[in-house]
Amino acid sequence: MRLIVMGQQAFGKDALAKILEQGTDQVVAVYCEPDRDGRAIDPLKEFAAENEIPVFQPAHFKDQETLDTLASHNADLMVMAFVNVFVPEAARDIPAQGSICFHPSLLPLHRGPSAVNWPIIMGAAKSGFSWFYPTDGLDEGDILLQWECDIAPDDTVIDLYFKKIYPAAIDSVVEVCDLFRRGNPPHTSQDEAFATYERRCTGKHAKIDWYKPVDQVYDLIRGTNPAPGAWSTFNGTQISIYDSEKTRGDGVAGRVIEISEEGVTVQSVGGRIKIKRVKPDGGKKIAASEWAADSGIAIGDSLGS
Repeated sequence: MRLIVMGQQAFGKDALAKILEQGTDQVVAVYCEPDRDGRAIDPLKEFAAENEIPVFQPAHFKDQETLDTLASHNADLMVMAFVNVFVPEAARDIPAQGSICFHPSLLPLHRGPSAVNWPIIMGAAKSGFSWFYPTDGLDEGDILLQWECDIAPDDTVIDLYFKKIYPAAIDSVVEVCDLFRRGNPPHTSQDEAFATYERRCTGKHAKIDWYKPVDQVYDLIRGTNPAPGAWSTFNGTQISIYDSEKTRGDGVAGRVIEISEEGVTVQSVGGRIKIKRVKPDGGKKIAASEWAADSGIAIGDSLGS
């Protein structure tokens, strides 16, 4: 088949590399986001150029010239591997068999741009990824295939995405192409009764409320590690919190219970959080014990307002 690969960054590059490694299909064009001032060249763009594949970087797909260029590739399928720009139907339908898009959740759950963060934050036990037929709705459209994995009790975003979803998703690119090559690829409707949509997870969502149950606090910390980073305050100064551990014990919520080489233990409701790695406002990530020594925080002090 003649393929267009559309994507960005490492995921787009690795998806393209997997297709080229398989050697069954011909990639006739690569589409990625326009270059940005002060930003390194997109790895997908760089890799495509190294393999002498034409690269196109339109800011949008609204004008006829861009659509005509897309049509000139005579592609059978467009593989959309982590796409941030909106691609309208007029562009998606140009390849003979249309387009297929990747999303890192079990659709219709967790539609939206932070689909890896929210399942962890919400305490879900499973996640995965979906390849679906995109429509003009956000992460809507029939499902081609899905892959499911467990979310372990201590998994962070790094564990769930980079160690589980990412490698399986890259391998699945070959299966996606095979399904189209064999003809009559599956179409499974998304059940709107189970659809959820969450906004982009930002700093405003990552503020820790120590008066919440300890499980919720711990899920927030690991669901925002490494980005955007859960945070609290000490003496009015923000402190971002990354690696942590949930422990037992009762006390006054928000109060520092213990300071050791292993970290700073803070009380929540029904349990405690041992903070192991932090980033002071304006600083770099350091061990919590180092921050404790620098900040002067003591047992009995409180985090948060």
